[in-house]
Amino acid sequence: MQYAESILDLVGRTPLVRLSRVTRDLGPADRRPLVLAKLEMLNPGGSVKDRIGLPMIEAAEAAGLLRPGGTIVEPTSGNTGHGLAIAAALKGYRCIFVMADKQSAEKQGLLRAYGAEVVVCPTNVPPESPESYYSVAARLARDIPGAYKPDQYWNGANPAAHEATTGPEIWEQTEGRVTHLVAGVGTGGTITGAGRHLRACNRTITIVGADTEGSVLSGDTPRPYLTEGIGEDFLPGTFEPGIVDRWVRVPDRDAFAAARRLTREEGILAGESSGSALVAALTVARELAATAAGRDAVMVVLLADTGRNYVSKLYNDEWLRQRGLLPSSGAVVRVGDLLATRHHGLEIPRLVVARTAQRVGEAIATLQEYGISQMPVSEAAEGDAPESLVGSISEKGLLDRAYREPSIVERTVGEVMDPPLPAVAADTSLDDAFGLLSGPAPALVVIAAGRPAGIVTKLDLLEFLAHGRHGSA
Repeated sequence: MQYAESILDLVGRTPLVRLSRVTRDLGPADRRPLVLAKLEMLNPGGSVKDRIGLPMIEAAEAAGLLRPGGTIVEPTSGNTGHGLAIAAALKGYRCIFVMADKQSAEKQGLLRAYGAEVVVCPTNVPPESPESYYSVAARLARDIPGAYKPDQYWNGANPAAHEATTGPEIWEQTEGRVTHLVAGVGTGGTITGAGRHLRACNRTITIVGADTEGSVLSGDTPRPYLTEGIGEDFLPGTFEPGIVDRWVRVPDRDAFAAARRLTREEGILAGESSGSALVAALTVARELAATAAGRDAVMVVLLADTGRNYVSKLYNDEWLRQRGLLPSSGAVVRVGDLLATRHHGLEIPRLVVARTAQRVGEAIATLQEYGISQMPVSEAAEGDAPESLVGSISEKGLLDRAYREPSIVERTVGEVMDPPLPAVAADTSLDDAFGLLSGPAPALVVIAAGRPAGIVTKLDLLEFLAHGRHGSA
């Protein structure tokens, strides 16, 4: 009989698979590099981070830092938590994982499934902030008796695990023919550890780091980004910068598109950081294919985790559209195009505005007269300059208030108005407008040539789509 003693014995030894479809357009067939993907999502916990969970725990046990009945506290984007949680479940440790709020709900749910506790912290704060997930994890590890923080960002067992397993596997699986290693960089443990081993085997191997825009690892100015699992706003101690020969910096839009392409063309359900790694791999492979060196190149691109962790984000069209990451196919349609066809010739002014000094009863009569459901509110006695639009009223909002207080119809609009409607330029894409209207905004004020040109409601957008005027989307 063939069986493993525990799930931990099944970590590692992930296979390589040739990427043949996403590489078709790289150049002449006889010059294309052999591009092989290392499928780390086939680890028991679904990611490359399974490799470091047990080694970090065993190192802490050997050093007397973690004892029976202790608590593991770790700041994580999710995958390291899964690796630690699997090992902790077998060893009987309590786990508390601290995550940034940009991480997917699936990752949080998986950690809880293993019996771990999850603490969520804001993303857009500096690492030294008391609210950052680094600081919260440090505080919990300090205040909980018997707690230990493995700290993947500074734990030498992280790169050591990859030097002992990931690197040797790649060398053995390619029979020593690997010429390029491409991997996303977060803690830097994977690329540092695997790179060290491969460099020891062959000093001419090229190590390519995939980073995200807004990460300091490749020298960018720190700013928020959506790609999970790679990029940092500081330099981790587990990363050896000199190991990277070349950086490829990948924007969120390209990373997400590449991951989805990998799934649809190669049948490999991978995460966002894998999309970044694929972009980097194809960038370098295309350059190689333009030279004679391409035909002998063997490139291994490490796909770090499964796309199952990102079904609510990466593989959710609506989530992507709301963030401008999934443009519609065909020609870009603008809000001005919608405005030009709105109302189908009905006699309605381009912009109907209520005044702050106007009685609510009069404003209601205007809504009824034109059959509209909301109006911007201007504080000017006449005219409609953008800066004079200080609020809005809606059929629903007025009904809610008038039902509870009928006398409201005698008050001024300025007393009962809601916040102003969001303003967008006429050349704003329909994708961006959809993102705004998918939220709480009931309508948008469209600005053209510096003046309000009309408003666009959710119903306007729906009618526009229903009449087939949204290009080929």
